Amino acid sequence: MTTTDTAESTGADAAPAYPTVRAGCPLALPPLVGEMREERPVARVTLWDGSRPWVITRYADARQALRDPRLSADLHRPGFPFISPVQKLQQNQDLPVGFLRMDPPEHSRQRRMLTQEFIVKRMERMRSEVDAMVDRLLDDMIAAGSPADLVGGFALPLPSLVICKLLGVPYQDHEFFQEQSRLMLDQTAGLESVLAAREELRGYFDRLAVHKRRRPADDLLSRLVAEQETPGHLSHDEVVGMAAVLLVAGHETTANMIGIGVLNLLERPDQWAALCEDPALVPGAVEELLRYQTVIHTGLPRVATEDIEMGGVTIRAGEGILIQLAAANRDPRFYDDPDRLDVRRPVRQHLAFGFGVHQCLGLPLARLELQSALAGIVRRLPRLRVTKPLEQLDFRHRMNVYGVFELPVVW
Repeated sequence: MTTTDTAESTGADAAPAYPTVRAGCPLALPPLVGEMREERPVARVTLWDGSRPWVITRYADARQALRDPRLSADLHRPGFPFISPVQKLQQNQDLPVGFLRMDPPEHSRQRRMLTQEFIVKRMERMRSEVDAMVDRLLDDMIAAGSPADLVGGFALPLPSLVICKLLGVPYQDHEFFQEQSRLMLDQTAGLESVLAAREELRGYFDRLAVHKRRRPADDLLSRLVAEQETPGHLSHDEVVGMAAVLLVAGHETTANMIGIGVLNLLERPDQWAALCEDPALVPGAVEELLRYQTVIHTGLPRVATEDIEMGGVTIRAGEGILIQLAAANRDPRFYDDPDRLDVRRPVRQHLAFGFGVHQCLGLPLARLELQSALAGIVRRLPRLRVTKPLEQLDFRHRMNVYGVFELPVVW
């Protein structure tokens, strides 16, 4: 039996303000999110604009929602939930969107152009090159001496180097695109700043795509440009949009996962020591960190295209949904003692990369980068420690991707 939940039927607190703050430990889930998962796993919340989407917090429901074709990722559909005014900009301005915000068959058509670029076998061929990048960055950081900022000196440059190499983007432009990415992902940035950053980045890739057409190289952007020559494949605007999405997604999420992942380990000396003593634990530790500290922390947005039943309630067509990956990845119904970080945990299928047709395309690359980064740090800097307590660190509470802005360390 299902019910249609309403504010009137469930009381004044049925739709609390969202996103909510992380009271207490910044490495823990916000208390409200944990309470919702235990008491009302599919529940309404109230966003900044007064809209009342549903938040899904349990693993089984989240996994079901991620693969349900009746839930649309198209942000132009009425009822699509926006976490901040900045995110709603694309809908209001009717701006072109990347394939991440499309549904099949258009999403499938564009994604298919990239699938072979990110298969595990191709990514594994990059491992030695990524390992070398890790060592060079650590060499530079060690030579400069401690204290150092692990985010600015290592976590951010590494995925930037990798995605630049893969795409064929000159690394000397990294400060430019990192700043544009930061603005585009900041929930508190002004609308004009975000729009300007978006147009700057698209203009950059527009010019670079033209250059690649004239002088192709052995890189992903050149191959995407070549697809324009085949009728019905990719347009120039689609190439520009795909490149911008890949650049932003390809360095922001991984960079923040490296920084906050290392912080989590250093806050638990027994877990850090286990990795230093047995580096063979690194691949499993990466999966555990992805589960434990999911950086896509406010939820994946969707909108129902028809009435569906989920977690004992009826979600009507046109109602928004936020799939809370971080809460689902700590669901005690699926994981034993989920609020404990355990690098020896045999992690089952976590949802940090999503699931279904919109699952993160670059997950093989992200895994490679995270494994290489963590292995390099525990090997080269086993005495690493953070110089500030958690309460003095600057966390990315108002950013779409969670993490720390800086991580001051010594060794």
